[in-house]
Amino acid sequence: MTRVVSTSPQRPSDVVADVSVTEPGAVLAAAAQARAAQREWSSAAPGVRAAALSAVAQAVADNAAELAALAVREVGKPAAEAAGEVARTIALLRYYAQQAFDPIGETYPTGAGLGFTARRPRGVAGLITAWNFPLAIPVWKSAPALAFGNAVLIKPSPDATACALRLGELFAAHLPAGLFSVLPGAAATGAALVSCVDAVSFTGSGAVGRGIAIDAARQGIPAQCEMGGLSATIVLPDADLDRAATDIAYAAMGFAGQKCTATKRVIVVGDSGPLGEALASRIGDLGFGDPADPKVVVGPVISEQARDRVADAVAHARADGGQVVACGTRAGDDGWFVGPTVIAGLAPDAVLNHEEVFGPIATLTSVLDLDAALAMANGTDYGLVTAIYTADLDVALAAADRCESGMVKVNAPTAGVDFHLPFGGEKDSGYGGREQGKAAAAFYTSSRTVQIGANR
Repeated sequence: MTRVVSTSPQRPSDVVADVSVTEPGAVLAAAAQARAAQREWSSAAPGVRAAALSAVAQAVADNAAELAALAVREVGKPAAEAAGEVARTIALLRYYAQQAFDPIGETYPTGAGLGFTARRPRGVAGLITAWNFPLAIPVWKSAPALAFGNAVLIKPSPDATACALRLGELFAAHLPAGLFSVLPGAAATGAALVSCVDAVSFTGSGAVGRGIAIDAARQGIPAQCEMGGLSATIVLPDADLDRAATDIAYAAMGFAGQKCTATKRVIVVGDSGPLGEALASRIGDLGFGDPADPKVVVGPVISEQARDRVADAVAHARADGGQVVACGTRAGDDGWFVGPTVIAGLAPDAVLNHEEVFGPIATLTSVLDLDAALAMANGTDYGLVTAIYTADLDVALAAADRCESGMVKVNAPTAGVDFHLPFGGEKDSGYGGREQGKAAAAFYTSSRTVQIGANR
């Protein structure tokens, strides 16, 4: 592979980016430049770093319409959601600009003298980012890294190359030369990146994430890997059915279900029939088609292979005895469109209840009681988000304590996370600590303990 070619999923003939791959030698050269720039950046006053990030935030705001349109074009993100992602990107930059002023350590009582800790930047942060949030993911990794004094090298998903390069232009205009670089490429570029940085943060598939964690361990550097989910929503008999159906429809099918936090399994305590009918109605109301249309909620999946995986999953589920209780109509043959689908009647151990399919497909299962619901929700290798719908707060809190997931939401959809809260999963969904919020400081800095003896 010598070139990265990114095409629009709704119009595959539309080439959005066609650029040269960053060869391993060029990655090493970029790392050397970043390391040199980072030495001065890390010693700059907090106000300098805060001002730079604030300027980048303003640059993103000034180009918001262009960036949203680019996300629609390159990854098929629906227009309203793309605009929301740009707004989140701006908020992330402004939030981390202020974190440059946060305290960096603690003092401790000692028998004599002084004991304290101080956090310092790790050096060069290598970021390997996914395509489904082509603006927000690079920023929620790079903004804290920069705020705490690191340099940044980003290897974006090939499918989001144009978005990453445009972000890189906006960042570079307000940062020292070499401090922030975007390195288009595929696996070889990513491997070279891991070999020459001081910390690596990854978002993507489990297989790739596990390989990166192993390579980072060999390098002796920290790794942070967010690797997907098979998120479950539990609906109890006392839940507000209308609210649950509305939330689940969007969480499962919005942006064609291409979020690690998307609802993939709906587990109903008792009869699932009424919720299935409500879900079918709500999904039918979701706009499906060209993501540039402001009314569209479900656009294409990212590629022909992704479309075929969803179609194969539906066929296999039907062969296993599943019944389609909700199915959208395919929008056309020009792009990678596949109808949003809910499958009921599958056994808890069915493939679709254990393997993530990154697309607009979810299962609907009835169970006898909350114990069975939690056992099913927890009974996979993933553990990112669990949602619980109930009118009983005591039940909700007790159930939340039993969920084997990094995040639990009560009467709220699995998809959607506030940027100031820690984000991440358990088991195969996450490795190496949380992202976002105050948790970012723990990854992008290391702690040093200093002791000063008393004068005698």
